[in-house]
Amino acid sequence: MLTANDLIAEKYRGIRPAFGYPACPDHTEKIKLFDLLAAERAGIKLTESCAMTPAASVSGLYLSHPQARYFMLGRIGRDQLEDYAGRKRRPVEEVQRWISEHIEDRDAVAVSVDSR
Repeated sequence: MLTANDLIAEKYRGIRPAFGYPACPDHTEKIKLFDLLAAERAGIKLTESCAMTPAASVSGLYLSHPQARYFMLGRIGRDQLEDYAGRKRRPVEEVQRWISEHIEDRDAVAVSVDSR
């Protein structure tokens, strides 16, 4: 088993995707992670835009397997956006703002969302 210092020194075999990066682009998932870990007890907080403070703070998901590889979320369609928003129990408009760069036809989604 690796120690905390081993993890920090990246002595594991695997990947460490982080919220807000290509594999996990939705920054708002950090809110759940911070609640789960009670991160504020360690002095780490989230800003309104889900940036971590102090600025030197980092977070990620450690996936320790020698065959683990990084991946990137591709473009998603309106049906996937609506499904994801439903699973998050958040309004489509809110989810769209957080992951807009991953929506296949942003203009069509914006028009459709605005016309509700």
